Amino acid sequence: MARIELIDPSTSLAERLAGAWRYPLRGAALATCLALTVSHYVALLPSFFGVLASLAVWTATWRYAADCLLHTAHGYADPPDVSLATAEQQGWLLTGVNVVGYLLCLVCAAYFPTLFWPLVIVSIVALPAIDMSLAFDGNLLLALNPLTWLRVMAGFGVAYLLPVAINALLGAMLVVTALAASHLPRLIGIPLVAFVSNYLVFLVFHIMGSMIHQRHEVFGLQPQAQEIARATRQDADEQLLEEVDALAKHDPRAAIGKLVARMQDRSSPVAMHQAYRRLLKSQGLHDGLITHGQIWIAALLANGEQRRALGVLQESVELDPNFLPDDPENARQLIDLAARTGMSRLAVKLCRSFIATWPKHTLVPHHALCAARLLEEPLGQPTEALVLLSRVAPQWLNHPMQADMQALMQKLQTPKLPS
Repeated sequence: MARIELIDPSTSLAERLAGAWRYPLRGAALATCLALTVSHYVALLPSFFGVLASLAVWTATWRYAADCLLHTAHGYADPPDVSLATAEQQGWLLTGVNVVGYLLCLVCAAYFPTLFWPLVIVSIVALPAIDMSLAFDGNLLLALNPLTWLRVMAGFGVAYLLPVAINALLGAMLVVTALAASHLPRLIGIPLVAFVSNYLVFLVFHIMGSMIHQRHEVFGLQPQAQEIARATRQDADEQLLEEVDALAKHDPRAAIGKLVARMQDRSSPVAMHQAYRRLLKSQGLHDGLITHGQIWIAALLANGEQRRALGVLQESVELDPNFLPDDPENARQLIDLAARTGMSRLAVKLCRSFIATWPKHTLVPHHALCAARLLEEPLGQPTEALVLLSRVAPQWLNHPMQADMQALMQKLQTPKLPS
């Protein structure tokens, strides 16, 4: 049996959302998205047959999206393989609800235009609650009850606005993309609209699944992926962590050895790295923490987990003020992220470390400018900014950023008039 990739339960919703945009572009989701995009060419068939065939393609889209929702809600990290198995009743209920909602909007647009926008607004707001209720209750009548919608909304709080916002974005993108496509040949316009639609549908259903998985205990859902992993003993990491916790009480060095052996074998979940770092801290093994920080930061960045990598970087800098990722590109990513997220002092510190560590690297002017701008505003240290640029700029006279450095230096040298 193939290994099941599980969603780490300790991952926050914000971290899940940061990587959610990649979900429709991975594995079976991308293949399905592309296949359904091509399938939308059935719209070129004669009127009645084209409409009927397009409805079938949309049904297939929502059917796969329903699988994405259920798959994610049950703790699977990877998109599901394509399956139209009728045994999955919840998947077909989810599909049916969305197809009926789509048809109602079309009917209202054609025959009852005054009801169209009210129906669209109700659909945007209520459909996420209906879909998520079907995912964890599996009861259609219960899901259609407005009281259930309120229960779901209350259970998620402000986070419920996420799928609502993406539903609204989906509608807006469909209109904008359709208008743009109307000025293109149909052979180009049809797949353009279809791909954007498929991507957003898969994305919103995946996000709803992530929300359910994160709060599955509130709604009484028991994730299947974790149960299967335990039953098949394919994932012994949880058992190893339990053994390590027990062993650490009387022999922490042996516990560290067990974790090292496991992490050298293959890629490890976040919980494994966190347990390893806790043990190293408890034993005062700062050099080990620094070495592990370098390795884990590189692995996190390779997997697109920039924010978690930045957290590890902060821990490492607290242990060693001169700490810097050992790869210039990794350092650049984290410096830029720190600057974007308002961690100005950390970003300046890293910029200076980068310049000192790799003085001949072509990114030096970039980081010098970054640090100078942060020193000027918001840190309010224009003199420090000028000193830094005055030291770096003469060494990079032919660099494309030389003009930017000179402009900022001139600005910093110009005395401000009293207000």
